[in-house]
Amino acid sequence: MCTVVPPAKNVLDAIGNTPLIQLSRYLDVADVTLFAKLEASNPGGSAKDRPAHEMIRQAIERGEINRRTTVIESSSGNMGIGLAQVCRYYGMRFICVVDPRAQRQNIEIMQALGAEIDLVERPLEGDFLAARLARVCYLLETTPDSYWPNQYSNPANPLSHRIGTVREIDEALKGQLDYLFVATSSTGAAQGCRDFLRSMNRSTQVVAVDSAGSVLFGGTAGNRMIPGLGAGRVPPLARNQTFDHIARVSDLDCVVGCRRMAHREAMLVGGSAGGVLETVRRMQEQLSGKVCAAILHDSGTRYLQTIFNDQWVANQLGCDPETIRQRAGITNATEKKAVMS
Repeated sequence: MCTVVPPAKNVLDAIGNTPLIQLSRYLDVADVTLFAKLEASNPGGSAKDRPAHEMIRQAIERGEINRRTTVIESSSGNMGIGLAQVCRYYGMRFICVVDPRAQRQNIEIMQALGAEIDLVERPLEGDFLAARLARVCYLLETTPDSYWPNQYSNPANPLSHRIGTVREIDEALKGQLDYLFVATSSTGAAQGCRDFLRSMNRSTQVVAVDSAGSVLFGGTAGNRMIPGLGAGRVPPLARNQTFDHIARVSDLDCVVGCRRMAHREAMLVGGSAGGVLETVRRMQEQLSGKVCAAILHDSGTRYLQTIFNDQWVANQLGCDPETIRQRAGITNATEKKAVMS
């Protein structure tokens, strides 16, 4: 039966209420019930639409910003797109500070929405995020009537997921959720989800998925090629945060998860989503009989030249296509079985 959804008042009103889809083919076992929250269905294409809107909305309500304000933020992609969308709607100037790792497509999307791109070309003490934040501070000092939402410390970031993302999952599953898997970077999404579940006295265990090479949760800094997962320095929001489980994934795990999802479930998901899904698969034996949900932050359409490009994977991660197929469990037999099931 089709549910009639009333029309949104504007593009920002369309943020949220993203689909929750059961995945019946991704795992190797049949006794784990797995749902995927598809945040790519937000109008800006990612989970970052939620905090981008909430941070700007609150600042407007507090009287801190208006149409004359220049909004300045550091982003590797999705938050920049979310803020570009919100600022365009409200008629505000937006400057996004990026580094060379930002994908060209994401930059072009921001520019299409009217954002100005400020590229930091060199890391600061080996860290591009530190260089981006230093540039943000300089621009704030030299740009009249400017405002920094600061996704890394703004409480509106986790709040947007507490009142939106996880509430939608909880309502759809009627509170019957054993495990929730969430990618971490600023840790806003994971925090908001954890806090909501605790406030509702749910027994749900939250699994925070971090990147190998991330310094979050006591990790050691290392090379990371997949944007939107992990951090090179601990942001204020992440300090002293604890979750039921911490799982780390490699860049190659993310690629495997994305490729497997495309072949098994016919969905293109982004890099962090691939890592989250592979974390579920790695834990599948201990999840027997459980109901699980994974928040998938964005779409694989933004990673066609990287994660879904065999040459890029070979050059950057040193892995050939056949090895990827084997790790992802992609064979002619599995493809035929997926078509028939």
